[in-house]
Amino acid sequence: MKTVWIYVDTKKQVGDRDHLKVFANSDLADEWFVVNDPEGVVFEYEVIGVDETGSGRQRHR
Repeated sequence: MKTVWIYVDTKKQVGDRDHLKVFANSDLADEWFVVNDPEGVVFEYEVIGVDETGSGRQRHR
């Protein structure tokens, strides 16, 4: 199962480029938070459609 970590900036409007930040792993999220939002929170979310190799390529129907 592949997951990503998602940060939502509630001060931004939905659709604003900076409203969401998506991180490939928790270490990258932690590094970003130290500099940008030390009190912020992220949540883990499963990526849908990742193949067994984890490459992210999907079959199109």
